[in-house]
Amino acid sequence: MADAKWYAIQSYSGHENKVQRLIQRRIDEEQGEPESKQIQEVMVPTREEVELRNGKRVTVTRKLYPGYVLVKMVYNQRTAHLVNSIQGVIKFLGTGAEPQPLTDDELAKVMGQEVEAPAAPEAPVVLIPFTHGQVVEVTDGPFKEFSGTVQEIDHDKGKVKVEVSLFGRPTSIELDYTQLRGF
Repeated sequence: MADAKWYAIQSYSGHENKVQRLIQRRIDEEQGEPESKQIQEVMVPTREEVELRNGKRVTVTRKLYPGYVLVKMVYNQRTAHLVNSIQGVIKFLGTGAEPQPLTDDELAKVMGQEVEAPAAPEAPVVLIPFTHGQVVEVTDGPFKEFSGTVQEIDHDKGKVKVEVSLFGRPTSIELDYTQLRGF
């Protein structure tokens, strides 16, 4: 039996999870051991991110590649027809008559998120909505209602260094990005 390889499938945007469920149902219905099945795995690559909503930090799951689903399978006429007949699937990704499987480099890039997660849970990426030199207003803490300019952004800690005018002198203060509002 041929080796199973990972293939990318284009799906309708927003239907990735539905396509994943439908393919997983086909995998579960197929008889035999998981290694002997022609369609073996399906996944939608995602990552956790921290976002600011209504002044609170919220962890959200974002799709790395919206509109795409990855399937580990043995590509042949039967499996291609099975996958293409699933509602929400547009086509296999690739040029020519047969799609190309993902290369090891592409797979490592995609799976890098998944491989590290069980060993040591990675902290979600903090998206700080400010840029260097942007004018911001402090909304919380002892410097509330002060305006200043962003000097540094520390994405790892979620902190922003802001220069404010205190008694007529420029003073740098380090604040959590949730304590700021941009103009």
